[in-house]
Amino acid sequence: MTSTILITGASSGIGRAAARHFHDKGWNVVATMRRPEADTALAGLERVLVTRLDVEDAGSITPAIAAGIARFGRIDALLNNAGYGAYGPLEATPPEKIRRQFDVNVIGLLAVTQAVLPHFRRQRSGLILNVSSIGGRMTFPLGSLYHGTKFAVEGLSEALHYELLPLGVRVKIIEPGMVRTDFAGRSFDFSNDPGLTEYQPLVQALMTAMPEMAAQASTPEAIAAEIYAAATDPEDRLRYAAGPDAVQMLAARQATDDATFLAGLRAQFGLA
Repeated sequence: MTSTILITGASSGIGRAAARHFHDKGWNVVATMRRPEADTALAGLERVLVTRLDVEDAGSITPAIAAGIARFGRIDALLNNAGYGAYGPLEATPPEKIRRQFDVNVIGLLAVTQAVLPHFRRQRSGLILNVSSIGGRMTFPLGSLYHGTKFAVEGLSEALHYELLPLGVRVKIIEPGMVRTDFAGRSFDFSNDPGLTEYQPLVQALMTAMPEMAAQASTPEAIAAEIYAAATDPEDRLRYAAGPDAVQMLAARQATDDATFLAGLRAQFGLA
């Protein structure tokens, strides 16, 4: 029997690469995105359904799941990939940007998961793959919102794995490092107020460091392959670091006490 995966945020980056990778491996793919009419990469593929799902629009979630089931008969896996990064000094961030960061990265993920659970519960099987980040286990300066959401994804995923295991549903967390996507473009929302002069040295330090970190970034295709490996791994494993930089940085974080690790990052960004 051919397995089916539903992917959120499949219009670009990791989501689109994952859709192609799972398709190439013989899976049916429900590739969801906010504007499916703009898709030029996936709609022509056999065994791929491109349909609308906007995690900020609760009314779009159930119809997308229903369309996937109607097309392929069942859904075996959910890849919660949709998300973006809001950075900048908290003091300079408008309240609506704070709310949207959590609405997309956390509330939207929970809403899609909640909507697919009745289907998984009825078939007594299913897999939920939640895209977190190394930023769900460690932080960088000016990332209080983004890291807050990814720490939330880590916690809710770990808790869900307990309650869903008796239903035959597994939960896995994917933790990419830097990825060569448009994260620094349309998926990167930076707030700043140059009038808040006290923050500007740190703003400049982050902007200087980002190209250096991006030089070690993995391709979306490499992360997609890691996601597929996690999806098909029969082992009872919760977390998967994705990308060489993720493996290295998470190992360093786990092996180092808070004071030492944070002091190292402060030094990197020129903080006293």
